[in-house]
Amino acid sequence: MDLVVTVADIRGKCSAYQMGDTFTLKEGYLLVSDVPVCMHALSALMPFYNALRVSSPEEWKLAGKKDKSKAYVQCPDAATHTGGGCVVFEIAKSE
Repeated sequence: MDLVVTVADIRGKCSAYQMGDTFTLKEGYLLVSDVPVCMHALSALMPFYNALRVSSPEEWKLAGKKDKSKAYVQCPDAATHTGGGCVVFEIAKSE
């Protein structure tokens, strides 16, 4: 099963992403993207991407309030202190 990762929110200014940007993690290990992928973003996703392919976001306490089938993680940039941008990513299973 593939995962589609979408930029759901940006707090501050992110030099890598725009709202709505997406990339896909195919078959659990192939990163497919038309936009550059920030290494900070990958560091936020790495602990969860394989687990989210086979289990629910609720099991990992990552589920959204409105849609429990989608997970949310954020990059580690402390935007308010660094002048950068903290990006929140929505992760959804793709059939």
